[in-house]
Amino acid sequence: MHARKRFGQNFLRDQEVIDRIVRAVKPEPGQHLVEIGPGRGAMTWPLLQALGQMTAIEIDRDLVPMLREQSPAHGQLEVVEADVLGVDFTELAGARMLRVVGNLPYNISTPVLFHLLDHAPVIQDMHFMLQREVVERMAAPHGDKVYGRLSVALQARCKVEKLFRVMPGSFWPVPKVESAIVRLTPLHDPEREALAPALDRVIRAAFAQRRKTLSNALQGVLDPVTIASCGVRPDSRAEQVPVSGFLELARAWQSIADSQAPA
Repeated sequence: MHARKRFGQNFLRDQEVIDRIVRAVKPEPGQHLVEIGPGRGAMTWPLLQALGQMTAIEIDRDLVPMLREQSPAHGQLEVVEADVLGVDFTELAGARMLRVVGNLPYNISTPVLFHLLDHAPVIQDMHFMLQREVVERMAAPHGDKVYGRLSVALQARCKVEKLFRVMPGSFWPVPKVESAIVRLTPLHDPEREALAPALDRVIRAAFAQRRKTLSNALQGVLDPVTIASCGVRPDSRAEQVPVSGFLELARAWQSIADSQAPA
């Protein structure tokens, strides 16, 4: 069975890494776990053995029959043949909170993360294998050169933990980049969830041209007086502003938008 470039497939084959991932996830019977991109089942089978039953989302129709054929030896596996970006995780959760794991294709990892954020209220936690540079962006503090829109969007709504690095030789085919395991734990803060569209509006503008000061980058979004009233310096650049500062800017933008909305 060959890896397909169009699906960004790199199959995990290092048993020691697989064991470390399973220990990090700590699956327990009765939990509703969903794996994105199970591939050949390297992580699927040990997770399924611990849980008894779980769900897997696989886009490669050539892998689906193999997963369904082999799964009874390990437990009860529901295989959803679909593009993860089209999956409604809220509907999939039903009455139970989801735990999500996956070796995400590097070419669509960021869209998948933002898609899952849309369903954060029904997600208990997420464990992902990602390109190491993406994990560093996700967890970067303000002031770091890789701190950006992804950092703020995730840290505003999740606890982000870098767990450990994974070397290229742990995969087949061998990728040209290092990987890392990251844990995301949604904060389940209703106010922050409601503020998400406003936050995205602000950070999109703020990081669109990183070299600009906020007063210039946010023209048409927030004026310098309003920026300063949020405790943020208008002459600062986006990468210098902590997540808490962006949340205040988002609250200000939302307040303005609400005041201008038709009665």
